[in-house]
Amino acid sequence: MEFDISPLIVSVKTTLAATLITFVLGLLAAYWMAGYRKKLKGLIDGIFILPMVLPPTVVGFLLLILVGRRGPVGRILQYFDTNIIFSWSATVIAAVVVSFPMMYKTAKGAFEQIDQNILFAARTLGVPEWKVFLKVSIPLAWPGIVAGGILAFARALGEFGATMMLAGNIPGRTQTIPMAIYFAVEGGNENLAYLWVALIMIISFLVIFIMNYWLEYQQKFIRGRRGC
Repeated sequence: MEFDISPLIVSVKTTLAATLITFVLGLLAAYWMAGYRKKLKGLIDGIFILPMVLPPTVVGFLLLILVGRRGPVGRILQYFDTNIIFSWSATVIAAVVVSFPMMYKTAKGAFEQIDQNILFAARTLGVPEWKVFLKVSIPLAWPGIVAGGILAFARALGEFGATMMLAGNIPGRTQTIPMAIYFAVEGGNENLAYLWVALIMIISFLVIFIMNYWLEYQQKFIRGRRGC
């Protein structure tokens, strides 16, 4: 049985890139929404978490409409002679969209648990908002932020439906581990499918283990600080 390692490489590259983008976008969106008090909050929050409840194929279809040649983004990209469909960039975009709600929701919950009096005190002392964000909010919400990043990583790693719709299954280019599993089964190569399933289960288990270890460590650290 010839073993092609490219799905692992594509998956790792895609997941790392998507997690980095999701981490930054989700963090900023979560902080903004945690302090947002206008009437549209429920609507905006619903839009942000919508990819989490929609079937991945629906998400992929909507992305296809958006960035396809006839879509608004696709038409703009044509002026720069750029096409996203069936490219590695498409795998990253699909992974970002489906993993964003994980990062956003977890980080937003962490920000909302911060004592607002601490933030008000910092602002009263004349601390700029960007410093309040970096020096006060992030350190206090860090355990939840890290947990959101790990969950986003796991979701991006396992993405299949939206990637299939937007990026296709091109070996060495857009074929991720979930894609390799699906087409190995379709092609009757169960041994290869078993191998990829075992590998992605190991990676997923390690991600869960790291998250649980991190949360346990943070709880012990917080209890230790309170004890002092």
